[in-house]
Amino acid sequence: MELRIPKSRIAVLIGVKGKTRYIIERKTKTKLKVSSREGIVEIDGDDPFNVYNTEKIIKSIGRGFNPEVALMLVDEDNCFELIDMTMFSGKSKIKLSRMKSRLIGTNGKGKIENVQIARIAVQDILNGAPHGPVYKTLEERMHSLQK
Repeated sequence: MELRIPKSRIAVLIGVKGKTRYIIERKTKTKLKVSSREGIVEIDGDDPFNVYNTEKIIKSIGRGFNPEVALMLVDEDNCFELIDMTMFSGKSKIKLSRMKSRLIGTNGKGKIENVQIARIAVQDILNGAPHGPVYKTLEERMHSLQK
């Protein structure tokens, strides 16, 4: 598996003296080959699920997540969902900036069973729905999950 991340995030992925890279490799039972010049990361591993998990961890670090938060993806109850916000904003940088500010939240993490519910709420907010009704629906759906 090979993927590209921004060159500016390579140092974060590797960590001081390779510590972050080592932790990712150890926790995911994979090996990483990182090209600092190209921003290309190769993932080698025997288990396809571990390679898939490692890909999500690296993508999240590439998107700006702190490696400690990204490593929470090792827990199968957590997941990373990427939504292309340009589908909602078109080419308007002002609209995209406003939508981003509506979505920023604490820690950006969630359990896998809640991701679909969160995705719908995010899409509703990006489509311009008021926060109040979206939160109410979100709470109702989360409450029904707990039953």
